[in-house]
Parts: sequence; structure tokens; C-alpha cells
Amino acid sequence: MPLSLDALRNGLAPDQDLVFPSKPEHPEMRESISVWLFDEKGRFAFPRSGIEAESHRWENRMVQGNFAFADGRILNGAGDGPAHAPFGPDGKPSVLGAGPLAYRCVEPFRKWIMTWDGPVVDSHVKNQISNTVDRSKKIPVKLEAELVAAAPAWTQVTDDKEATLDATLMGLGWRFEQLFHAEGVFEVDGQKYDFKGTGLRIHRQSIRRLEGFYGHCWQSAVFPDGRAFGFCAYPPKPDGTGQYNEGYVFQDGKMYPAVSVNTAWLKRIKPTDDDVS
Repeated sequence: MPLSLDALRNGLAPDQDLVFPSKPEHPEMRESISVWLFDEKGRFAFPRSGIEAESHRWENRMVQGNFAFADGRILNGAGDGPAHAPFGPDGKPSVLGAGPLAYRCVEPFRKWIMTWDGPVVDSHVKNQISNTVDRSKKIPVKLEAELVAAAPAWTQVTDDKEATLDATLMGLGWRFEQLFHAEGVFEVDGQKYDFKGTGLRIHRQSIRRLEGFYGHCWQSAVFPDGRAFGFCAYPPKPDGTGQYNEGYVFQDGKMYPAVSVNTAWLKRIKPTDDDVS
């Protein structure tokens, strides 16, 4: 049975899954949506698409578009793009777009449409590793996918108010993530591929200062039987403060708070030989 809207928004206001209708007043405020999407057959993945709409450059936004294939081929559409109008067919501020990428909210917390229509750099993971990518080699790519929520929205909350409100962690504002099922069409090299898959969507309206960001471990998944989980953990800062460890398990239609049990790695800032062997 599909989850109710109240269950999907998990305490958030219904309009918190809409977008800013106009430029925020604070110059550091930003609207961001990011999506990680994976083909269920393992043929390709879109390991991150995203838009960072920052107030101080509201009409020219940062765009990420990544397309990866099982054989190591990588398509990269990173760059800047002009802003799209925020109002959807129903007149509500439901569209976050920039250049070739757009996200449209069809039903808050339940359904979004993601589209990409534009050029990407055609390369291979070995070129990325060796820093020998030829950025002049570009091809057109199209993608359209319907993202339907598979679990409620998860907003990180902690009793440690300083950690929660530290802009070097989650940011000053709010951020949630939500697992989904997807169905869509991917067009590349003159061929169209119908696909189904799963993924994760992030929606954030916040001030995000990363000067003190020391990295994090962040994982989530949704399983065929409907169970899901997610967690995010940060190592402490050099002075020992700021450690964060929180997650959830979704099972039988309910969200259960959780933490990462094996936290030995959180005590280290730098990796050991065992970490990279």
C-alpha cells in the first residue's frame, strides 16, 4: 500500500519540497537538489546530477551531470547554466533548473521528474584517474526519469545543537534525503534505453560553508522487499568536537532511528594502510 503524504514528509511541511520562487535575500543562501540514480540491470548509472542555485549568482547556477557505464566509460556534464523559471504547470514554484538539467516536483515528497538535454564530455574512468580527459570531445545526451518515493524523507536531527547548526556540517537551514524508485529513458549514441532503477534525492535550502569540512561516510539503499536504510557520520574535528553519527532503518512502513555501530574509523582523520589496501 502506498505511503500517505503525512508519512512521506515525515514531519516536514508540505511546501518544503517546493523551491524558492525568487532569489533569497541572504547572499549565501542556496537551493540545491542532487540525485543519484542506478539502472537495475547494471548497464549504466547517473552517480550524481545536481544544481546549486546560490543567491549571489542566482541566474547562473552550478550544474553537475554524471553518466557512467559498466565498461568504465564516463560522460561528464559539469559546468554552469542559466536559471530556469521556477513555476510549473500548476503555477507553484516546483521547478529547479539550470542549463541542460531540470527537476520538477509533480507531487511533493512523492513524485519528481528529472530531465537532462545537453552536451557532455565523453571519456573513460582511466582518463579521469590519470587527469588526461580531452574536454573538447563532447556528445549530446538526453535523459528523462520519473522518481517516485520509496521511503519517507529523512532529515538529520541530533540533540547536539551545536553540531546540527554548524554550517561546516549540514549547513544552516534544512536538508533532507529520500530514496526512490525510478523509471525513464536514456538516449546516447543515437540509441534509446528504457530503464528502471533506484536512487537517492537530496533537497536542501541552506547556507553551506565548507571550510571546516573534514569528510564523511554516507550510505543508503532501498531493497526489493521495501526495506531501506541510510546513515551519515562525520569524524571529529582536530579539537575533538563536531562528531556526528545518525541514521535510520525503514521497515514495515515505519522509520526507526539508527546509528553506525562500528565507529572506529570516526576516530581517525587520516586513513591508515588498512583503509586503502
